[in-house]
Amino acid sequence: MVKRWFLIILAALSLAGCGYNDFQRLDEASKSAWSEVLNQYQRRADLVPNIVATVKGEASFEQDTLTKVIEARAKATSIQVTPETLNNPEAFNKFQQAQGELSSALSRLMAVSENYPNLKANQAFRDLRVTLEGTENRITVARNRYIQTVQEYNVLARSFPTNLTAKVFSYAPKPNFTVQNEAQISTPPTVDFSAPKK
Repeated sequence: MVKRWFLIILAALSLAGCGYNDFQRLDEASKSAWSEVLNQYQRRADLVPNIVATVKGEASFEQDTLTKVIEARAKATSIQVTPETLNNPEAFNKFQQAQGELSSALSRLMAVSENYPNLKANQAFRDLRVTLEGTENRITVARNRYIQTVQEYNVLARSFPTNLTAKVFSYAPKPNFTVQNEAQISTPPTVDFSAPKK
């Protein structure tokens, strides 16, 4: 009986020193941070119908731009996100791409709206635009927090001796946010101040 208790105490002490509890804490922290990212993405998706309805009031507005925003929102909200998405790089990337397409479509909508003075003067549109900008900032903050929690988790999963615990309990490193157009943004922009040829 004493031997059995000794083995239980030894197992408990070895689990405490192997990072098991740290894996649990960081896994929960990353799930919580991910929930906040989803919360902010949902906030943005909820704004889109109001923005589209306001823009539709401008009769001459580009219908193609509105259609792309509506389609991008539908695609972004159709992807079912579960806690397992965090551990599946393919599903995570698919979700990221859909959110990127919505960001791109909304950016195009805001850029095109500059050409419509009536729309720019519309108070409801201005309010929605400010709310959208605030939401985009919240998304950035939430994604940064998620990136930090995943970094801590991944460092724990790869560091010795906790990497042994990670292997025993199948705690694989989690995927992180990536930039879709990394090659494009790493190329310096070309700036040309010469006068255009006539």
